[in-house]
Amino acid sequence: MALSLQLTLTLLTVLLSLRSILAHSHSQHDTASSEEEQPLSFSVGPNYPYALEDLDKDLPFSQPVTFAHLPWQRCFSASHKSPLDIAVVGFPYDTSTSYRPGARFGPRGIRAASSREKKGRSYNTIWGIDPFTDGGLNIVDCGDIPITPFDAQHAFRQMEQGYRQILYHNTSATSASASTNVWSHPRILSLGGDHSIVLPVLRSLKTIYGPISVIHLDSHLDTWDPYAGYTGIVSEQSAITHGTFFWHAAREGCIAKGSSVHGGLRTKLFSPADYGTDKEVVGFELIEAHEIDDEPRGMSGIAARVKSIVGTTNPVYLSIDIDVLDPSIAPATGTPESGGWTTREVKRFIKGLEGIRLVGADVVEVSPPYDTVAEVTSVAASDLLVDIMALMVKDSLGKAERKDTVGGKEARKDEL
Repeated sequence: MALSLQLTLTLLTVLLSLRSILAHSHSQHDTASSEEEQPLSFSVGPNYPYALEDLDKDLPFSQPVTFAHLPWQRCFSASHKSPLDIAVVGFPYDTSTSYRPGARFGPRGIRAASSREKKGRSYNTIWGIDPFTDGGLNIVDCGDIPITPFDAQHAFRQMEQGYRQILYHNTSATSASASTNVWSHPRILSLGGDHSIVLPVLRSLKTIYGPISVIHLDSHLDTWDPYAGYTGIVSEQSAITHGTFFWHAAREGCIAKGSSVHGGLRTKLFSPADYGTDKEVVGFELIEAHEIDDEPRGMSGIAARVKSIVGTTNPVYLSIDIDVLDPSIAPATGTPESGGWTTREVKRFIKGLEGIRLVGADVVEVSPPYDTVAEVTSVAASDLLVDIMALMVKDSLGKAERKDTVGGKEARKDEL
């Protein structure tokens, strides 16, 4: 009995020694191995019979929904200090729509439709870059501004405050390690929401850039004088709708007259005088949707024409109402108009803007309740936003390559 106990203790001692030797050997191997060769070290409990794999991955149909699987950060928190170079911000607001509501669900629909876009399969052959990885920019989904649906006046204050919080956030341009970003203020991609969200956006941008050149793609004017023929005015706040906000923005000095463009126009009017408001009061050069058929170079010619109007030195804001697309392509919008451009044509238009000084952009009026089960409108909107992001990233890469743009104080002053 004593011999058996002694033998058992001897065997246990040998086994413990072997375990110690093996553990030491593994420890040395882990230290010497590269990061890619290190074994997975998390615990899955006892008696798991299969080899471990890295499950820290996103699939197109998995994970909490952010735009293109971008990291989500609580950018509106006072404690948020991480640099922002390009921020995606949702505006879930449709209280100012005049016909079909539902655009408050636009940000959620656009994000869901962007699920196939993600780092790792995002190289864009048309742009020649990967907008999610090239340049090392901090691109973040900041979530939505919390906007009340009950009080339009307060909602506009919330939108302006939220946009300003992001606009005046620090960027990587202030960091010594910044290699490509030369913008002192974040550039924001806004997800609408009805089109009136652009009024607090332009008010915010004016505080930095002054009157700004606007590229407005829309089937409707959105420059109606609310006090001359527009119905439903019962208060000063009710005069601000998704059809009048550009009129207010122009009167407040937010829009640079003579260097702004309205393209894709095909709406019916109260009278021909409405075009006069668009041109003279707001200062838009007008390009009707049908002109694409008359332009010898098609959309390339229209894009070149727009670029010549806004220039390459003026700060430019791009606003795309999804109803600039034909409703056969994008039915889920508040006020659809037949005879619009195709998604391919608008994508070609965005590519033709390369070289402009884009300080912000939006895609608005996406109303998922009216979409098909295939989410065609939201898919179109998300893809246009990815192209706009590529335009912004390409701009940063181009500026970083020019000696006269980087390396000195002039490259990082507030006007950029």
